[in-house]
Parts: sequence; C-alpha cells; structure tokens
Amino acid sequence: MFFGSFAWSFVFVSLPFHIHRVSTLDPTATLRWTGWIIGITSLVTVLTAPVWGRYAARGNPKACYVAVEGLQGLGFFVMALARTLPELFFARLILGAMGAASTLAFIMVGRGAEGGEVRRRIATLQSAMTVGQIIGPLFGAIAAARLGIRGSFVLGGTILLGCAALVHWAVPLPPLRAQGSSSGRPVRTGEVAAVTLVVLGGSIQVFYFTSILPHVLPGLGVDAERTLEVGGVLIFVSGVAAALGALAVPRLGELFPERKLIGTLLIASSVSVAALAAVDSVWSYGGLRFVQVLSIAPVFPLIVSRVVQHAGGSAIGVINAARIGAGFIGPVVATTLLAWTSPGVVYCLLAAIGLACVPFVRAREAGART
Repeated sequence: MFFGSFAWSFVFVSLPFHIHRVSTLDPTATLRWTGWIIGITSLVTVLTAPVWGRYAARGNPKACYVAVEGLQGLGFFVMALARTLPELFFARLILGAMGAASTLAFIMVGRGAEGGEVRRRIATLQSAMTVGQIIGPLFGAIAAARLGIRGSFVLGGTILLGCAALVHWAVPLPPLRAQGSSSGRPVRTGEVAAVTLVVLGGSIQVFYFTSILPHVLPGLGVDAERTLEVGGVLIFVSGVAAALGALAVPRLGELFPERKLIGTLLIASSVSVAALAAVDSVWSYGGLRFVQVLSIAPVFPLIVSRVVQHAGGSAIGVINAARIGAGFIGPVVATTLLAWTSPGVVYCLLAAIGLACVPFVRAREAGART
C-alpha cells in the first residue's frame, strides 16, 4: 500500500499542471476539464470498488490485489500516451474501471482480528498509504521537472507493476472466512450508510485541495513559474499532517469516547477549512491546511474499524468507494464553483459539508446498537 500510494501521488502532483499545458481552451473551460479529468477515476471506482470487494471476499483478495495493481500500472502507461484533453479523460476513466487496491487491503486486514487490533491495523494501513502520499509529491515534482510529466507517468506505472510483483511474492494469503460466518454482531444497513456518509464528507475535505492549487496560489503571492514547486510542498505538508493524524488513532481511541472524538475532529476540520478564506499568504495557508488535515485524518480509521471486521466485501467496498468518490466530488465541486465564484465561497461550502456529517456519527452509533 505504501508503494501503490507513492506511485499515485507521484503522478497526481503534476496532473493538474499537465492538463493546463495540454489544453488549447480558455482558462475557464480548462478549469472545468481539470476537475473532470482528476475526478473521473474516482467516480468510476465508486461503481467498481464494491464489485471487486464482493468478488475478493468470496475468493482470493491477494490475487485480486495483484491484478488491480498490475492493471493500474498499465493504465498509467496509457495516460502517458494521451495527447489531448479527451484522450487524457478517457485514460483516467479506464483507470477507474480497474478498481481500488485499498478495498482489497481493508478486506485482508479485517480478517482474523477484533476490536482494538483492527483499529491498529486500519490505522497502520492508512499510515502506510499516507507516508506514500507524503513522499510521492516531492519525488513526483522532481521527476516531472527532470524527465518530463509524461516520463513521470511511465515511472509511476513501473512502480505499480513492481508493487504487484512484491505483493505476489512476499505477502501471505489472509485467513479464510468460514462460509456464513458473521465474525460477531451483524452490520446493519443504517450503520453502513452512516459510516459511508461520514467517510464521504470527511474525505471531500481532503481531496478537493490539489485541483484548485494552480488557481489559488497566484492569489497568495506565488509566482506563476513556482506554482508547481510550491504546490508540491503544500501537498507534502498535507501528507505529513495526515500521517501524524493516522499514527495518533490508537492512542486517541483509548483516551476519548469514540462518538465525541469523531464529532470534535469533524468540527475542528471544518473550522480550519472555513478559516482558509481569511488568509492572504502561502505560509498561513499551509499552516491552516496542516491543522485541518491533522484533524480529519483520524476520522476514517476510527469510524471504519468497528465495521470492517464484521462487514462483507460489498459493504467494505461501498464504504471505501465513498472515500474514493470524494476524490471525484471534491475536485469537481471545488473547480466548478471556483470558475464562477471566489475561493472563500468554496471553503465555506466545504466546511458546511463537514459540519453536516456530525449528526451521522450519532446515527452510526444508533445503527450499531439496533
């Protein structure tokens, strides 16, 4: 998961800037294309992740994981061949059809453990993914500058192929789940729905960020020729905050009641997003982004850990699809609004989305008791 996350963030950091360079359209139309090209992979994965999850849970999740990583590596090669915005859009769409390796990883770590152990496993998995997201943008920006953006796409695809080979040879098969086993209490539909909505809202507050950087950085005093470099640093700062937040999950879960903790984290994240509208320097902007991601990062492992060991592959796929779907909704909503209004309006809407998730935390607890 570390190498897979590294490869995706390695490529992702330069993608918005590549779209702007490839585009022959006016700035407003290019901004709309940016949101759709970045987000279409996640939109399609929302549909395919539950299917892959259901198939993997009934069969061999390790084999499915290897297949998904290998196909995604080939998809990166196709993306490198794209020469127009429609071709790039199509390549990203095909990537989405290849599923989500993280869904399969969550299925594997949820087997053979209960309670706090599952929380630690989910947090460790998220930490590995986040560390990859931290390192990837820095190396990706350097690779794009030295090899060219298309060259960095090829290198990212090669990393994914290597990741597939590593899992094939080095990772043991997860324990099989006995047919008809529920591993304890059953997971109710209402509980899955509440968890899915919280994961969706919280993840939107994470994934909108990269798509708007080329547009907002000049307003913060960043020279046009330095936007890629500064953008990579800001994404790096976000990744550091996400890793620290994930590492704190086991301790936070022991110190505070889960429902109150998740609600407090959602509120803190939303307040930090709204505060971005008031800053006028890149340093303040980066500091607030750090606090916001530090607040929202623990929400996913905290709220998912009690569900993942009981849920079937389809339910895990639906919950993870919400996280992935935020990768579509966040960039599309943010860039669409930004084409018509100010960044402040975008930040306030994102804050409202996070606050709207707070009641679902209580709904999720009620679903678990039913």
